[in-house]
Amino acid sequence: MTRNEFIRRLKAGLKGMTSQDVAEIVADYEAHFDSGAAEGRSEQEVAQALGDPSRLARELRFEAGLRNWQTDRSPSSAFAAIIGFMGLATIDILILLPIVLSVIGVIFAFYVAIFAIFVSGGFVLIVGPFQGFPGGALAAIFAGLGLMGGSIAAGALLTIVSIWVINALLWFGRLHYRVIEPAIKSDDA
Repeated sequence: MTRNEFIRRLKAGLKGMTSQDVAEIVADYEAHFDSGAAEGRSEQEVAQALGDPSRLARELRFEAGLRNWQTDRSPSSAFAAIIGFMGLATIDILILLPIVLSVIGVIFAFYVAIFAIFVSGGFVLIVGPFQGFPGGALAAIFAGLGLMGGSIAAGALLTIVSIWVINALLWFGRLHYRVIEPAIKSDDA
């Protein structure tokens, strides 16, 4: 594989990452080719020593997603970390995908249910006192506030559980990488 082909495949695998990150990664691999040429090695030898650019891109996307998640715990960084993990774990995708999608689906359903309870609590709080709520207007106000407060607490707990799930996926991704890394390095040697 030539230098241009290697860089082209690497860039294709890094699609979706920020242009600054892609430029830094490509510059690093360009430097490998430059130092290889300075040592008298051919482009094919350097490319073979570096390994499969698609595999490298998956590993780099996972690491970038992991770093992003560790610095910015937001839904978008969680999504990027999960996508990076799924790219790295392509071998296990047939086993993991149904499990991961089921867990994500259940968490999403709980978020929808919590939002619905919050909205219904607001409805009870606003409309209840004027519609003859059992126990009177004060009971309607407290019931509405209770539903809204309970849903906020449940949402906070669900967010903690979501963070645990994402961290568990990333832990598995790192473990998976550590297990396959010796095999990858022995193939490159």
